Amino acid sequence: MKSTYWSCSKFANWIRGTPKLDSGTPEEWAIWEKAAKERPIRYWLAEEGLDYLQNVIFWPANRFRNMVFYINNRWITKSHALTSNLKRGEWQDFDERLLHAMFDELVNFVEIEQAWMHVVCSNEARKKYKTPWYRTLFRVRLWRCPEAGLAYLEWAAELKKDEDWIDKNDPEYGKPTFQALAAQETRALYNWWKNERPNRPDPIDASGLSSYYEERHKEAELRGDDPLLGIFNSDKTIDEGTDILSTIYHKMEEEQDNEDTNMLIRLVKLRHSLWT
Repeated sequence: MKSTYWSCSKFANWIRGTPKLDSGTPEEWAIWEKAAKERPIRYWLAEEGLDYLQNVIFWPANRFRNMVFYINNRWITKSHALTSNLKRGEWQDFDERLLHAMFDELVNFVEIEQAWMHVVCSNEARKKYKTPWYRTLFRVRLWRCPEAGLAYLEWAAELKKDEDWIDKNDPEYGKPTFQALAAQETRALYNWWKNERPNRPDPIDASGLSSYYEERHKEAELRGDDPLLGIFNSDKTIDEGTDILSTIYHKMEEEQDNEDTNMLIRLVKLRHSLWT
């Protein structure tokens, strides 16, 4: 991908005789293209000829850049795969791998890709967040900055449909843009995974079941019984306290599992907005 296109330069506008739009609706672009093609030779020179010439001149630099991108995508960023921060060397069931891989990649998206979007066009932001030189030169995605990523989402979340988008009399005027709504959802999911979920209470502790087990085990040891049998009655049935607390424990565990599933569904629904 080129950082600049000669076909979009002022020189191209001079050759074409029809200045290219900075931005526009599909209808405006269609009108511009029709007008520009009324001078077919000049249009071809500006749109095709300059790009061809640029590709020839920058062929060595493009080959080197493509090599750097391949190495980055293949072995550093690993853009072909989903990765997670689950502990290495331990077995993880597929449902756990799926949850962690998707949300850990969301964290990477915010802290790496969105962070870069926040600083790419601002020298001031690059200085503020101390962007390393290699990130700008080679675009190798090793630089991570949660603060810059969240700053970008904060900016995007405030975007409104103004006069640049629609007429002031339109009912949608002043409402959040699609990008703003996506940024708000991205920020909410990121915050849940990074801050809220890790601080959820452990069901076995929060239900009181863990401490109850410990008390019953100690009582069994004092009687000279097997501690593992402390939760049973004399007739080998589960005692009432264990039964009640187990019900609370399983309910809390189910609620947390349902929360994980609902957040995973929200992330899947958001996937078309997760690009840079």
